[in-house]
Amino acid sequence: MAQASGMDPLVDMEDERPKWDNKLQYLLSCIGFAVGLGNIWRFPYLCQTYGGGAFLIPYFIALVFEGIPLFYIELAIGQRLRRGSIGVWKTISPYLGGVGLGCFSVSFLVSLYYNTVLLWVLWFFLNSFQHPLPWSTCPLDLNRTGFVQECQGSGTVNYFWYRRTLNITSDISNPGTVQWQLFLCLVACWATVYLCVIRGIESSGKAIYFTALFPYLVLTIFLIRGLTLPGATDGLTYLFTPNMKILQNPRVWLDAATQIFFSLSLAFGGHIAFASYNPPRNNCEKDAVTIALVNSMTSLYASITIFSIMGFKASNDYGRCLDRNILSLINEFDFPELSISRDEYPAVLMYLNATQAERVARLSLKTCHLQDFLDKPTWKQSFGDHVPGEGWARLTSKGWEASMVPGVACLICFLSAICFTLQSGSYWLEVFDSFAASLNLIIFAFMEVVGVIYVYGMKRNISPQERRSSIQAGCRSPVCSCPSCPHCGSQESLWLSYCPSADGGGRIHIWKVV
Repeated sequence: MAQASGMDPLVDMEDERPKWDNKLQYLLSCIGFAVGLGNIWRFPYLCQTYGGGAFLIPYFIALVFEGIPLFYIELAIGQRLRRGSIGVWKTISPYLGGVGLGCFSVSFLVSLYYNTVLLWVLWFFLNSFQHPLPWSTCPLDLNRTGFVQECQGSGTVNYFWYRRTLNITSDISNPGTVQWQLFLCLVACWATVYLCVIRGIESSGKAIYFTALFPYLVLTIFLIRGLTLPGATDGLTYLFTPNMKILQNPRVWLDAATQIFFSLSLAFGGHIAFASYNPPRNNCEKDAVTIALVNSMTSLYASITIFSIMGFKASNDYGRCLDRNILSLINEFDFPELSISRDEYPAVLMYLNATQAERVARLSLKTCHLQDFLDKPTWKQSFGDHVPGEGWARLTSKGWEASMVPGVACLICFLSAICFTLQSGSYWLEVFDSFAASLNLIIFAFMEVVGVIYVYGMKRNISPQERRSSIQAGCRSPVCSCPSCPHCGSQESLWLSYCPSADGGGRIHIWKVV
């Protein structure tokens, strides 16, 4: 037993770590970190790929048995050890430091191409203020006697995307030149990120009130507009009608399990860092369930919004297909103009096939089914606190200003992402999307589970009886004191518990654990 001079080691340790202003700020930060392109872009894309409702079944099964348990582990270990992603795993064992570094590397790579998608969004947003919209009509050819043939063949939207936005090269081996409009948008995107993280959670925590809630406002506006469009019900029916035969494909289950990582942002290290700013006795189990359910409901909410608009688009494409066929029949058989409506077209076509089969066959009419247009892909296919607390203290002690560290990090990310502003940038983004995260996230999540269960130990705490007696006596819960710390892999350790006394002093109880 040793005497203390009134200094509380646990209080000092807690005071060194920044804290959230309130619980809502923390929850919104976790939701804002988890909710993103994985919910609004990747989840609806997978729903459409696997026939709508069929994907929802394995997704929610994976959420219960994979997503929430892994999410709970990350929140618990970050809150328990009060370290960033790299610091947590190095504290558990020096041999697990690579897990934190790997999660940091994946987070770095994903942030590069996710922010590239945002710069594309910014570019389209800026162009949306023009009237008429630059992707509403095809540009005139060089002779100004007609429209560009490529645009007429591919469509106005695709032409604006591939030629006016990306100015894409033929393949990845031909890098092309920097597209300066995209370069400036990239500068704006990373400058915004810097402004949000310039002062750590003091600035990002306050910015999260806007960044986490504003997407829901935008989604709600789009949802209200989408539900008023003709064909929206067709899209929603497609979303919620499962094709049970698709569930026999193992790829559906694999993609659902992988989507959980993108949806909840598991194994990126961010949630560990966020949880490290919480009080040690925060109910992280409740937080894990709450955030996971809000996140998944956001994915579903975004899908309802997108599929209502997809239903409108499919309905329009289906109507245009019928109109082209109707016009061909009217011209071939000299019917009066507007004599055949869309509803009458199937009956007229059946009658003509029975009476004038040869003439109908020469027309090469297109097959028009609404389901085909709903199945048709509509997506572009080519498409912090990770510095541990100890490292941050070393940087600031050497004279670095707090704003310099995020500034250097954002500058490195910006310079690394310049390749996406080349004419071949779309190909590079596809490479990153295919290989940077999917398999790596599964591997690192597996190593996280092994590290927590078999290295750290699920019961690596004082017993409930000791905790209760310590609290009843007015003592704080035991704190591990390094360098002889069991989490650092040593054979012996010292456990300390501080008990304040009435005169302002106190006692530190020491146990030696072998």
